[in-house]
Amino acid sequence: MIDRTTIRRIAVDMDEVLADALGELIARYNHDFGASLTRQVVTGHWLHEVLPPGSQTVIEGYLQAPDFFEDLAVIPGSQDGLARLAERYEIFIATAAMGFPQSFGPKFRWLRRHFPFIHPQNVVFCGDKSILHADCLIDDMARNLRAFRGTGILFSAPHNSREVEFVRVDGWRDLERIFLS
Repeated sequence: MIDRTTIRRIAVDMDEVLADALGELIARYNHDFGASLTRQVVTGHWLHEVLPPGSQTVIEGYLQAPDFFEDLAVIPGSQDGLARLAERYEIFIATAAMGFPQSFGPKFRWLRRHFPFIHPQNVVFCGDKSILHADCLIDDMARNLRAFRGTGILFSAPHNSREVEFVRVDGWRDLERIFLS
């Protein structure tokens, strides 16, 4: 399990941990193609793996759209949970934005709107999360956790349902149990 006594600084991923990017991708795809894609269909796969051939370019187009990251739904429990963690730990938001240059402004505005208690200097836009200097990283991408030098916690998402390498949390209540109880 996690030794809380050694953790002072926590880096938290944005997409699929704080912001529901997958939900927005599914909604846009269903709207544009008259489909009825659900999270259940995606479970155990990357989104492009369950779509018809050539759909990867459609998904990339959504992610590159200037408005994509502006109004994502908030992951349930993340606002209250992160606020409680911020009372005890130094919190950084670490979001991979280098592949989506249109996302910097929208992601920053989204964070300011939904997580105003996180200081702007504690927002890190990066590509390779191995550069982070934190004790713990909470992320939905196992590859980010593998590269990270501290303790990695895998935040459950449909695409990572088969990952068994890291401590897994199924939501913000699990994180609160680990860090606050």
